[in-house]
Amino acid sequence: MDSITHTLFGLALYGAVDKTDMEKNQKRAYLLTAVGASQIPDIDVISQLWDNEGLYQMWHRGITHSIFLTPVWALIFLLLSFLLFKVKDLKLFFLGWVAVAIHNSSDLFNAWGTGYLEPFSSIRITFGTIPIIDFVFWIIFAGAFIVSRKNKAKSPRFFKLAWVFIALHVIVQSVQGWMLYNQYEDDYEQIALSAGFIPWTYTVITKNDSEVAIYQDNLFSDRKLQYEISSAEEADLNGLFEEKPEARTLYEWSPFVVIVDDGERLGVYDPRFYRNGQSFLFEYIDKTQTN
Repeated sequence: MDSITHTLFGLALYGAVDKTDMEKNQKRAYLLTAVGASQIPDIDVISQLWDNEGLYQMWHRGITHSIFLTPVWALIFLLLSFLLFKVKDLKLFFLGWVAVAIHNSSDLFNAWGTGYLEPFSSIRITFGTIPIIDFVFWIIFAGAFIVSRKNKAKSPRFFKLAWVFIALHVIVQSVQGWMLYNQYEDDYEQIALSAGFIPWTYTVITKNDSEVAIYQDNLFSDRKLQYEISSAEEADLNGLFEEKPEARTLYEWSPFVVIVDDGERLGVYDPRFYRNGQSFLFEYIDKTQTN
């Protein structure tokens, strides 16, 4: 998910806590833990500063997003709460643990994928049933905030209800995505799913041998073919990988790629992010300059 959504997750967790009898420092500790722990896995973006081998694509949403690291992050925020605010409260550990687990688990549902089981598995898990920016989340949390401002005494109840609606939204989106995925399984060797910004709409990316087809689809209308693409599966990618290590990373990271070898460029791109004739995840070399 995007940083705004993760921040909203943290604020909604903080809103769901009953703070009636809390002192100022306790409230500060809870706010730091809820919001900070909701953001902390994305600290891996700083790895770009020392990435000299084109591995950032694997590092981002890698070990920092592992479910096995969640209690470590929670412990860090428990210690920070004591050091900064002199607050000793074991509930902060569990709040931080929940916040990090929500961050890591929510990232599973969009097309980017997450190293959820690292370091025991390098598989990038992705369901593709929730868009990276989901405005439904924003609307639900905005509604909870507005209602809670009018009735502060029941504020935690409204945010808890918001979490129920969030869970229902994720379940409905994911069940529909799973049903669509199953409709394609008999016809295609490889399938990937990417949720659209409009609820209940999906892009389905398929591949048979060297042929890639991208469909716009939902359960309530007929599928629409958007693109048909041929992948140059016989191309020798060794030179590309040597000159552009990011290409090897993308090749290993993506569920499947389209290979471009048109005489001018040799490269690979992820078709899940294909829009208007190009993918923003495209790594290539210019063959006219290397020949």
